[in-house]
Amino acid sequence: MKLSETGLPVLDLDYILDQTKTLWKELCNKRIFITGGTGFFGCWLLESFVWANRILNLNASAVILTRNPAQFAKKCPHLFIEPSLTFHAGDVQDFKFPHGEFSYLIHAATETASSLNIENPQLLFDSIVQGTAHTLEFARQAGVNKFLLISSGAVYGKQPSTVSHITEDYLVPGMNGEGNESAYALGKRKAEEICAQYAERFNLTIKIARCFAFVGPYLPLDAHFAIGNFIRDGLKQSTIVVNGDGSPYRSYLYAADLTVFLWTILFCGQAMRPYNVGSDEALTIGEIAHRVAKSFQSDIEVHIKQPAARLFSERYVPDMKRTKEELGLTPAKNLDQAIHATINWYKYLEMRNDAN
Repeated sequence: MKLSETGLPVLDLDYILDQTKTLWKELCNKRIFITGGTGFFGCWLLESFVWANRILNLNASAVILTRNPAQFAKKCPHLFIEPSLTFHAGDVQDFKFPHGEFSYLIHAATETASSLNIENPQLLFDSIVQGTAHTLEFARQAGVNKFLLISSGAVYGKQPSTVSHITEDYLVPGMNGEGNESAYALGKRKAEEICAQYAERFNLTIKIARCFAFVGPYLPLDAHFAIGNFIRDGLKQSTIVVNGDGSPYRSYLYAADLTVFLWTILFCGQAMRPYNVGSDEALTIGEIAHRVAKSFQSDIEVHIKQPAARLFSERYVPDMKRTKEELGLTPAKNLDQAIHATINWYKYLEMRNDAN
């Protein structure tokens, strides 16, 4: 695998640039502000920004909000020392506004720890809502031309088992979720409402990406992401464990395609018209676990803890018709290819670390 100086496969970065090449001219000599730039989404956005900036000679710069610059410097030293990137220390809920004007803003910061949904749902809700409001106020004052909210498919609430692929027009009266589990969904829904208010009051051009599930380099393997846990187990040559009955349906988009989708929505999406971002290739969690197991050369077993007992399987799968027809976006990699690419990246990193 050939990695760029930035750490991602060159093929992925070239693919992203090829799909978005005509869009980047808007960013020439401009500044962009990114919240959540040190997470999974953020790393891909930064890597692709640096790649495009160098190859296309954009002379653009980015300021990235982070709570812990030193920690990110250890995680991605190649990005931390990149001249076109500046890291601004602060929390999304109350960060001090950096000086100067910004033409673009991507608001990707959100607390994704699933434990907060149960342990402190109010904290989770407040961090999403207050963080969005504070970032929007900064965008207003900084003269931002285009603002991208990274929202979530969670805004739809619990997807009915009779709906195979959920569309952007699906309306939820209130929310389908109940109690603590809906804090994240309610927060994202409220964030979209605040965006609508700012768009109307201050004429901000705001784009919305409702993101589902993803796989690829930089995906945490020790968090609440099922496919990341499966890959982690396989890399350890351990049994892949499915904690439930394996019946819920999910779909996963490769991170390079995710990055193409996000940049395209920022530059070309219609204002205040949400776009689903994800894959419509639906598989059960059990099937996904077996797909991951088969991606390893050695025999990896899959253990499903609970026997299947549900009459109707849960679903979290987007309808991608709007994104495809209006923006011309279709994934380049299917799930098997995405899993292989992710495994190979982590194997390469392990080999490189061992060599050092």
